[in-house]
Amino acid sequence: MKRIFGAILLSLWAAVAVAQMPPKPGPKDTCPVCGMLVSKYPNWVATIVYKDGHAHHFDGAKDMFKFWFDPPKYVAGHSQKMITAIWVTEYYGLRKIDARKAWYVIGSDVLGPMGHEFVPLANQADADDFLREHKGKRMLRFDEVSAAMTLDLDEGRF
Repeated sequence: MKRIFGAILLSLWAAVAVAQMPPKPGPKDTCPVCGMLVSKYPNWVATIVYKDGHAHHFDGAKDMFKFWFDPPKYVAGHSQKMITAIWVTEYYGLRKIDARKAWYVIGSDVLGPMGHEFVPLANQADADDFLREHKGKRMLRFDEVSAAMTLDLDEGRF
């Protein structure tokens, strides 16, 4: 009986862990902002997941933020209210992390697929190290990013 209970508990834990991870982009998934094939840049993937389980993948946090600020501009019928999770790939460990909890560095010597990027880091210590090691200009949290910053970043303004 203990084995059965343990197996059930382990199965539930595994199901919850899988449900909390974002889906991976397929080979033909394109960024709804720029149209690039997302799977070509696995170290930069960001993903927005909706209540119905549907996901949009992006070739970096910058395009994810552009989408976040105006979903209907890129995909008709979508809104921020429909979003349940936002994931980014953190720079050092290449793990998927909650975008709302990440730290972002801009103005560094590290460029993403679309040029200057909001480089996602897992915690403040990593962001401090990255800022110093890669000559970053500024460190931000999710709620500090503005729509104007995404356009400034395209122009190399930090």
